[in-house]
Amino acid sequence: MYKSFDYAKDGLELVRALKDEPYLFFLDSSLKSSESGRYSLIGFDPFDIFEERVDSFSLVQEKGLAALKKKFGVYMQNKGSKFLPFQGGLVGYLSYDYGLSQEKILRSSLRDIHLPDIWFGFYDSVIVIDHYAQKLYVSSTGFPEKQSYLRERRAKERLRQIVKKLSLSEANLFHPGCGTIHTRGGTGPNLNLKCNVTQERYLEMVKKALEHIRQGDIYQVNLSQRFEMDSLDCSKESLEIYEVLRKISPSHFGCYFEGRDHQILSSSPEEFLRLQNGILQTKPMKGTERRSKDSIEDRLLKTRLIHSGKDRAELLMITDLERNDLGKVCEYGSVCVKKMRALEEYATVFQTTSTIEGKLRKDKNCFDALRACFPGGSITGAPKIRAMQIIEELEPTARGLYTGTFGYIDFSGNMDFNILIRTIVASRNKIYFQSGGGIVADSVPEQEYNETLIKKEAMHSCLKQVLSKRPLERAML
Repeated sequence: MYKSFDYAKDGLELVRALKDEPYLFFLDSSLKSSESGRYSLIGFDPFDIFEERVDSFSLVQEKGLAALKKKFGVYMQNKGSKFLPFQGGLVGYLSYDYGLSQEKILRSSLRDIHLPDIWFGFYDSVIVIDHYAQKLYVSSTGFPEKQSYLRERRAKERLRQIVKKLSLSEANLFHPGCGTIHTRGGTGPNLNLKCNVTQERYLEMVKKALEHIRQGDIYQVNLSQRFEMDSLDCSKESLEIYEVLRKISPSHFGCYFEGRDHQILSSSPEEFLRLQNGILQTKPMKGTERRSKDSIEDRLLKTRLIHSGKDRAELLMITDLERNDLGKVCEYGSVCVKKMRALEEYATVFQTTSTIEGKLRKDKNCFDALRACFPGGSITGAPKIRAMQIIEELEPTARGLYTGTFGYIDFSGNMDFNILIRTIVASRNKIYFQSGGGIVADSVPEQEYNETLIKKEAMHSCLKQVLSKRPLERAML
């Protein structure tokens, strides 16, 4: 059940109006295109929640995705909407550390950010923005009611409540003249960020990874460094930070999430896993080059990426890994590479991606696909399990949400998830973000370190802009 409205804006003003609603999410296509950025989704107030923190290095059968699958099963339907991507279902995340438990990898890094390893809300109602058609849909499924007449009654009431919230907000959100985005100008002061490794330590990590490659343990591994700073008002500032982040670095797969004691602010450019009408797709991203404001230099940088043998090798290895992962749950012979090494342009970087897809087997579903493919190969390395073990040995702190995944599973079993890169996490008066890169045989340690600095620039810049008007003692560690 749904109601539709004409709507020509991007949804941010709706998120502002709903900021105080419980467990608000915004799956945000701020970089719009008819193919990858057509829709944005908003929801709040789930009728149920599933969350776990997995402290051991193994998962028993009735925990994690297996338990979530069982709990969600009572609401599964055979058919979804023909014209809306999502009308309700699960929305949430898996942390990278969940993948360690799933693969029974012993944890040795410090776990100092205390958030769930898996969190999903059961959302019966959702706001869908169609940027291409300039329409807004408010839909409700009527769950958790099971009987048809009770579901219909609940769906009608939920629609009425949501439309009322939107129309009675500070500005009428359906009026075409409202919702201008305001951001603070200037680059702001330098922030004294605390990093979990020194430059010397990161270079040593890369050298150890190269030794593993020479010994034949792995072909590639992704290594990262984490930055953090104090933030006394991070829960109040999080949406403002996100507004600036999406302006500096718009993306197809961004998200904003208000948890009970944490916020997720992501401008992720990378789609992890999409299942639509039985077709499973992943789009690994490997190969990065910075952008320049000088048009001539910008073209040279693009050309350098296109002709980089190292970056081509990185993506080729991960593409092969992802073909194998999809092959675990797809029909024999159906997995194929639809695009190989497509160049994508973003505000601060160039990236190259490939697109792999296959037909999901009849005896498998979205949970099986997540289990087979998580975590994404582009942020681990190849072979995946050995690369994850080496990451755990070399990186001093647990990744937490970084390189995990955020997205949705609808009540018919379709799904769409990103990879949580270009992501800021605010929790317990601290702000964290992380950046990394793939190490291969011909990697140069100093160049790999510089790549992590390029990837952190959008997040660093948006924090400087927003926090520049804080009192000095709050902006400094």
